[in-house]
Amino acid sequence: MAVSVPSDANPERSSRSTLGGAIAPIAAAVRTLEVDTRLLGMLGALLVIWVGFNILSGGTFLSPRNLWNLSVQSASIAIMATGMVLIIVSRNIDLSVGSMLGFLGYSMAMIQAVWIPNDLGFGHEQPWIWIVTLVLGIALGALIGGLQGFVVAYGGVPSFIVTLGGLLVWRGLIFRYAQGQTIAPMESTFQMLGGGTVGTRVGALGEWPSWILGIVLCVAIVYLQIASRRRKRRYGFPVRPSRCSTRRNTGSRCRLGVCSYRPGWPSRS
Repeated sequence: MAVSVPSDANPERSSRSTLGGAIAPIAAAVRTLEVDTRLLGMLGALLVIWVGFNILSGGTFLSPRNLWNLSVQSASIAIMATGMVLIIVSRNIDLSVGSMLGFLGYSMAMIQAVWIPNDLGFGHEQPWIWIVTLVLGIALGALIGGLQGFVVAYGGVPSFIVTLGGLLVWRGLIFRYAQGQTIAPMESTFQMLGGGTVGTRVGALGEWPSWILGIVLCVAIVYLQIASRRRKRRYGFPVRPSRCSTRRNTGSRCRLGVCSYRPGWPSRS
């Protein structure tokens, strides 16, 4: 006696097979490009947040002016995060990085607004004040970082203890300066370093210099990628196919182009 077999005995398995077949080319492309899927997840979440805020703000969030503000405000965080990567890779931690940033910023404000003009009697708006302030700020930051690193490396004190003490010390010194009050006036050149406007001078490159800088960076990215491939081949390391490197370079150049493009420049609206 013949037994009839249903054409779709297991619909769930069939749907999984169909979905897996559709995703397989995408997964293969991701593996070929060696893309970090965790990074893609974070970028996707960031995209959702940006689009959501832009809708809720009526298009203001992704305006050129707001993107400029976000870039300026996040620059110091990005610099700190870059240094923190090296600390975390070495299996340490720095709890004082935020307090140190505030202490150094407050110290540089005191140097250019109080100590040099008033205490030393040189007055405000000297053309060399911002240079001296930058040099002293970098030197003070290196001294504090070197001191804490010396205690951790040669004193054998855990970095958690050292930087926790630094957090309390540097935060306390901020209030010791002037009880946490705003320090003013800022030197005009120093204001423009943060993207400020002094009279008719704007602390930005402008439209065409931004495009030129973007093009130079794109060329530098291509050159570094080519040089890296040559070095890997010279020492026998595996390299990606040329088409994969081309796609990654194209993505990097597109991001730089977006950063360089500012519609309505130099409008500040």
